[in-house]
Formats: sequence, C-alpha cells, structure tokens
Amino acid sequence: MAVTEQQVQEALKKLIDPNTRKDYVTTKSIRSVKVDGDKVAVEILLGYPGKSQLEPIREEVTRALKAIPGVASATVSVQMKIVSHAVQRGVKLVPGIKNVIAVASGKGGVGKSTTAVNLALALAAEGASVGVLDADIYGPSQPIMLGIRGRPESRDGKHLEPMEGHGIQAMSIGFLVDPDTPMVWRGPMVTQALEQLLNETKWRDIDYLVVDLPPGTGDIQLTLAQRVPVTGAIIVTTPQDIALIDARKGLKMFEKVGIPILGIVENMSLHVCPKCGHEERIFGAGGGERMGKDTGVELLGALPLDTAIREQADSGKPTLVSDPDGRVAQIYKSIARRVAVKVADKAQDHSAAFPKIVIQNT
Repeated sequence: MAVTEQQVQEALKKLIDPNTRKDYVTTKSIRSVKVDGDKVAVEILLGYPGKSQLEPIREEVTRALKAIPGVASATVSVQMKIVSHAVQRGVKLVPGIKNVIAVASGKGGVGKSTTAVNLALALAAEGASVGVLDADIYGPSQPIMLGIRGRPESRDGKHLEPMEGHGIQAMSIGFLVDPDTPMVWRGPMVTQALEQLLNETKWRDIDYLVVDLPPGTGDIQLTLAQRVPVTGAIIVTTPQDIALIDARKGLKMFEKVGIPILGIVENMSLHVCPKCGHEERIFGAGGGERMGKDTGVELLGALPLDTAIREQADSGKPTLVSDPDGRVAQIYKSIARRVAVKVADKAQDHSAAFPKIVIQNT
C-alpha cells in the first residue's frame, strides 16, 4: 500500500507543538513533505527560538510518521528562523534589531530587572541573538546583573559598540557614568538619553532586544511608546493587591498607545523554606492569574521567592548562568519560549521588502 502525502499531513495535524499549543499544520511550520515509495521526509521550521525543543520535536514527529501504515523510514529536519514583526504605526525599525520586547512594571521592587536579564539569557540559551537595553536612567542595574565592567568604545566616532556579558549585547547609562553619580536630570534629558542609547548603539543582528524599563508610566514609557519600535510588552508583578493595582496601570498604558501585551510574569509567588520544605505564599496567592483573566492577558509564568535568584543577579551571574539546568531556570526558559511564540504570532514586518520611491526633477 503506497503512502500518500495526505496521510502524512493528517498525522502531522494530530501533533501539538507544546510551545505554540497548536498543531504544526495550522501554524504553517511544515515547510515541505516528500514521499518516495515507503520513505517520508519532512522539514519543520519553527518561528521561535527553541534550541532545547528541536530534538524532542524531531523524535515525536519521527515516531508519528513511522506509525503510518506502509512507512518504512522517516527523515525529519527541525530548524528555527526568527523574523521581524510589526510595530506601532509610523515608527521605523532600528537597524540591527528585529524585535523589541519591553519589560515593565507599575511599581518598583517587583523583580522587573531580574526578570528582564533572565528572560534575555533564556532567549539566548534557546538559540536567539539577544541584546539588553537598560532604560532605567536613574537606577541602571543591568551592568551589575550582567557582570560587565568598563566603558563602551566608539570605532567610528558616532556609534557606541555594545558591551557584552554572558553572550548577550548590552547598553546602559551605567556604562557611561560613575556608579556613585546620581542622574539629576529632568524628563527631556532622560528621554533623549534613552533614544541615544537605542539609536546610537551599533547593535549586531539582534533577534530580540529586551528593554528593561523603569517602574511607572512616565516620560520613559511614553517615549518608548511613541518613538521606539516595540513589538510587545511584558508586565511584571507580585501577587499582592498593591503591586497589581500599579501593574494594571502599566498594562492599560501600553494598550492605549497601541503596544500589544505579550503576557504577565508573577514574581515572588511562593516561598519554600529551604530547611523544612514548608510552602508559604507571603505576598498572597493567584494575583497574576486573576489579573490575566480580568484583562484577557496570558499569565506567562510564576516564579518563587528564592534568595538564590537575588544572590545570583547581584553576583553578576543570573540564574540562567549560575544554574542553567535548575528548576527556576526552566521556568524562565518556558516564559521565554512563550514570549517568542507570542511575538511569532504577530504580523510580520514587510517594510524592508517595499522599494523606496524617490521623486527627482529631470
């Protein structure tokens, strides 16, 4: 009995990608299907970074194909490709950057910067080229968290070369000023500094630029919304009501300016006593989940209140570097893959495909 391409497509339609939560046919991940007698060859292209997922997906698809009656051998190739996606109207993409992900919170102290750096490192661990822009001009923390010292160079006298730490590119006002010098600047100076850090840094082929925003809904956030090409935003909160009230404000601000919310990350959701194993929800329970349901935004993941997360970030070796195979690192990686999938679901940016029209007098 000859194997048909239709049989192969039907078998593939039954398989669910654990990251997109959809089948490979619906997401158009199947790029080619070749049937030669009793031999089948399938090519799968993922639109998100999933280095740790390539082999499990290949094995699962191979098993499904070999289960088709008449199939003697199956060859499955799984690759990934990250492309640019649409941003706000009237805002141009930054050269060297495909997608910009803003990490925000309504208030300080909820672990936003720690989430931003570990999200960036998780995306890099899954095979993406990643950068971090520290947009907190008044309180830059990424130089410490990434363990980067020194000042950026300028090879052409016009652009700064990004600093590097743990395999990701980074730029922060913290690289340019003394750590003990307070930034006594008014709003316009701060927003101008943000634009310069973004546009005058020579970013190199970045798939995702993670922007660590200061808390609140002020000048920096509005500048980001109006002048920076943001693909989507992530809201970081803790379960307690006071944090959730401010987090909702941040979420609503992004919605008003037309920036899609990729999801919510809940920090400090659960504390496990390292001595006795007792679990306690110090800051309340289910706050992020309730906020997600009320606003129609996905809860991307919940992270425990763990002193190791803080210690690792303070030491310049965040969780994804210090304990890459640990439970918390796996949560960050799961969040990162889900964020990338949400970005991949957005409309692609085709502005570079259109020719530029120049009118000249002849």
